[in-house]
Amino acid sequence: MLDTPALRIGARAPEHPVWMCSVRSDPRHPDLSDAQWADVARRLVTATGLAPADDPNGCRWAAIRNGDRSVHVVATVVREDGSLHGTYRDPFHVQAECTRIAAELGHLTRTVTTTAKDHRMPAITISAGPSGSVVATGTSDDLSATLLRHAGFKQIDDWHGRRHRLPTTTPNHEAAACATHAAEMLRAARYKVDLDPRLDVEPLTTVGQQILDLTDELRGSTDFAELAGVLDQLLDPDNGMLVRLQEALETTSEQITDLDPDQVELSDRFGFASDQLVEFQADLAEAVEEVQRAGSSAPGATAVRAADDLRTRAALARSTSPGAPAAAAPTRLPPVPAASVGPTGRTR
Repeated sequence: MLDTPALRIGARAPEHPVWMCSVRSDPRHPDLSDAQWADVARRLVTATGLAPADDPNGCRWAAIRNGDRSVHVVATVVREDGSLHGTYRDPFHVQAECTRIAAELGHLTRTVTTTAKDHRMPAITISAGPSGSVVATGTSDDLSATLLRHAGFKQIDDWHGRRHRLPTTTPNHEAAACATHAAEMLRAARYKVDLDPRLDVEPLTTVGQQILDLTDELRGSTDFAELAGVLDQLLDPDNGMLVRLQEALETTSEQITDLDPDQVELSDRFGFASDQLVEFQADLAEAVEEVQRAGSSAPGATAVRAADDLRTRAALARSTSPGAPAAAAPTRLPPVPAASVGPTGRTR
């Protein structure tokens, strides 16, 4: 049943469509109940974006508990709508959520309320050796090790201790980009990172990375106005990412026809995708304006506007009171609108 979405899209399915995560509890504390483990599994698929509770098109997943002190979460990365879940930041999100859960359960010796002075993250050094090899040292905990492996480093455990190194076949420019990317992730997780200046370069910027950055901005929006500002970069009808993607697909369809007129089916696939994006743009034409209007009708917005109106009236009244400098023309204050009362008699 978990494989059904992957089978449904056929050749578009990834080679490895299965996502799995094993979570274990601290043996120094009592084991979690079935209900607690179920909550842990639900929080992990929500934190990673695999299957948020309010997303009907999320990935199919199952939580399996066949032993003590652990639960195994298994999912398919193909969503119900046929799109693919991006696993780019899943290790970080899973580790961060497990840390929060452990803190809530009281399984951490230091909770998230400790001060920066009392809770210092390990210092990590990423340097380039004389032979050109890029090595990261000081990674004594699992979170930093996971982040480094995600950046392309290989873990080494020998008599020197644990360290991470990029493959020696990695070209110099790619090694510098990987080291810079690893340093950014570690610093975002509040590690102190000493990065070799020779490796400190601008990371490779891709369209996918730009969309990921916008997704982070959407997730971090604090009000509707900020949310609408980020959405405008995606949905702007003239220069947004959606319209640019539609134009790219349309151009691809035309170019295939120019290169080989017999490739009608392949050209039509890209043309059909382009037509679908045109329909999406039409459906979302007023989406940004609706988000902005949602902010104006959010709870408390009316009260804020009323307070601003009262402050403005008070300032105008002071400016026209006796003893105040004469204004260029007398100002008549508009009447204060009465609060509307519903059928129940409650003021709305």
